Amino acid sequence: MKLRVSPGAGRAAVVGRHGDAWKVRVTEAPERGRANEAVLRLLADTLAVPRSAVTLVSGHGGREKIVELTGLGPALVERRLASAAALDRSRKDRR
Repeated sequence: MKLRVSPGAGRAAVVGRHGDAWKVRVTEAPERGRANEAVLRLLADTLAVPRSAVTLVSGHGGREKIVELTGLGPALVERRLASAAALDRSRKDRR
């Protein structure tokens, strides 16, 4: 799965689609792998899988990343990420 990551955000969230990737935000700064680990934890929590089921394949030093997921089919991943993005949008609308 392709990701576009924004580190150092005010709060962590799955934002939505960014081209053929999913855009995510994490609060951690991009230093010493902290943002990468935060991305993997966010995905594991959002997708309701163990952290060990989410692996960073490429993009360790950039915003564009490729993550490998085990234990979930692509359709279920899409539904769960879309649901998380919709929840994030509804939270923004209430502000």
